Amino acid sequence: MFLSFNLPNAATWFYFSLFLTIAVFFQFARPHSIRNLDLLMLFLLVPGFLILQEAAALFDAGRRVSGSEGAELDARGRRERRLGYVWLLVGSLYWFVRAILDLALVRRPPLQANLNTSGLAWLGAALFVALTAVALRPTPDQANQVQVGQRSATIDQVQDTATAMMQQAQSTNGRQASPADVRFWAERGLAMVCHAVVIVGLLMIGWRHFGDITTGVAASALYTLVPYTAYNIGQVHHVWPTAFVVWAIFCYRRPTLAGWLLGLAAGSAVFPALLFPLWFGFFSQRGAARFGLMFVLASTMSVGVTALVLWIDGPTGQSLVAALHLPGWKPWAAPTTESIWSGTHWAYRLPLFVLFVGFLGSVSIWPGRKNLSHLIAQSAAVLIGIQFWHADRGGLYVLWYLPLLLLMVFRPNLTTAEPPPLVPGSVLTRLAGAAWRRMRPGLPNEKPLAV
Repeated sequence: MFLSFNLPNAATWFYFSLFLTIAVFFQFARPHSIRNLDLLMLFLLVPGFLILQEAAALFDAGRRVSGSEGAELDARGRRERRLGYVWLLVGSLYWFVRAILDLALVRRPPLQANLNTSGLAWLGAALFVALTAVALRPTPDQANQVQVGQRSATIDQVQDTATAMMQQAQSTNGRQASPADVRFWAERGLAMVCHAVVIVGLLMIGWRHFGDITTGVAASALYTLVPYTAYNIGQVHHVWPTAFVVWAIFCYRRPTLAGWLLGLAAGSAVFPALLFPLWFGFFSQRGAARFGLMFVLASTMSVGVTALVLWIDGPTGQSLVAALHLPGWKPWAAPTTESIWSGTHWAYRLPLFVLFVGFLGSVSIWPGRKNLSHLIAQSAAVLIGIQFWHADRGGLYVLWYLPLLLLMVFRPNLTTAEPPPLVPGSVLTRLAGAAWRRMRPGLPNEKPLAV
């Protein structure tokens, strides 16, 4: 009986996490600071989740009731679903503007939590253990949880591999469980591993790049505390690419490794590929060639392995075609899934996509010399901007950019946090110089081209 515990429902988790966030992180001596406002606005999107949850319950009740009562419930569910997505997009617009304005917030006084480092570490670890214990126990509510959005073929392959490994371990130990339970444990276990990778990444960024381990511990603890992590605890396709993005930010001083990690994220999902123009501009003249090369190699390798497996599983090519058919990412296609664009002509979504493409072009060149704070804020803005035109439940993908928002809230002054410039004598410089001399054989004493 002591192990029979469950997370509170969505509304209760919202209220208690809000109260605990205020108690632990709110600066009561400076109530009008921008960071206090950021802490409160982190919960701005939660009412949209709750409204959509009620709309889903209304649709379910309407299917069980016939006649005028069922039609009335269905109509009310459609109204609440639209209201929920409108709420989510309005909240996303606030954070989009906040991310742009963060570029002008240079002076950032340190944020001191109301708990010391040990207390924050204990709080984050306890919450993560509780989330893991609940996530890995197959209850009827969790087993019937609806998948939010379409998963990529690469993530499906990763989950299938994890399921096969668990089935093999089960047969070796002589234990028998249903295939549905094994797949459930594999999916939830993989999701919790990804959440743990994100938490450790936030800790390391705070420790190594923000220069304060308490800040890293605070960001990690708040990640486990905000409701979005608990609401999407089993959505592995939300957090899998985010883990790669967080560690790419940690490796911002190593363009090769950052390009490899972001390329793996882009090859396993779609949305990280839209960060490439921004990150390429971030490494401009400071390792952009190495970053771009490794990004292309990693994403090509990931997509190539996925295509090969799909071709082996379906020699006719139907599996590969189905995997590449992503209508939610096509602004010229009519929406076929649940979103604010349901039942709307595709032409109304196209102007937002054009504005988003223009925004991508602007952040790739402005500001001309970026630092880590620019990279974090503009990456968050790009991922938030996708929510407005994405036709497959746009607005619900908070885990895509939640770690970036936490880093933006807790970051100190990062004006000197820039990628290291290429120095004369580096491998890339010597290669470029050798290529230049081969192209100009008549000038043996000419200095190599600076990179």
